[in-house]
Amino acid sequence: MPVAIALIIGILGGYFIRKFLAESKIKSAEEAANKILDDAAKEAEAKKKEAILEAKDEVYRTRTEAEKEIRERRAEIQRSERRLIQKEEYLDRKSDSIERKENNLQKQEEQIEKIREEITSLYQEQLQELERLSNLTSEEARDLLLSRVEEEIQHEAAMLIKDIETQAKEEGEKKAREIISLAIQRCAADHVAETTVSVVALPNDEMKGRIIGREGRNIRTLETM
Repeated sequence: MPVAIALIIGILGGYFIRKFLAESKIKSAEEAANKILDDAAKEAEAKKKEAILEAKDEVYRTRTEAEKEIRERRAEIQRSERRLIQKEEYLDRKSDSIERKENNLQKQEEQIEKIREEITSLYQEQLQELERLSNLTSEEARDLLLSRVEEEIQHEAAMLIKDIETQAKEEGEKKAREIISLAIQRCAADHVAETTVSVVALPNDEMKGRIIGREGRNIRTLETM
């Protein structure tokens, strides 16, 4: 009997010991597993945070570089726009200057042409009147008036050139000299072949005054012929 009881007690003791040891192992295994899981979770969280930080850094660098490139391109565009505006303003000023010069030259040419026509008309009138008053031939009257007309032309030319020099010396002076020289040549050439005597009625007292001359200068010249 005591042996049986001891055997039962031994069996039960062994069972409980094995159970205790098994539970201890299970608990240790669970703790180890939990620790592994915790460590893995912590490591994963750390890697996650590290990845997030790296991603943020990459985004910041990319954005900074993009903003820098945008600023540089914007500055270059602004510089190009300023250069373009400056070129447009320069071209506008140059165009205005050319237009003013062209207008001045046109006005000067018109003035010169008007003076040339007035000189030619006056030459004709004085020539005809001298023919009537002095009964000279056209050639004699032409020779007399030609020298006088040349003096008047030179005087008018000097006045015109002076006015032109104040407006546009480089452009106007050359043209004035050329046109006035041409006017003198034309006036002389138009009357070289005339050999007749003409009688012309004076239209008004102003024309008579031109023919008589200042203080009777032309009449005194005729009296000495």
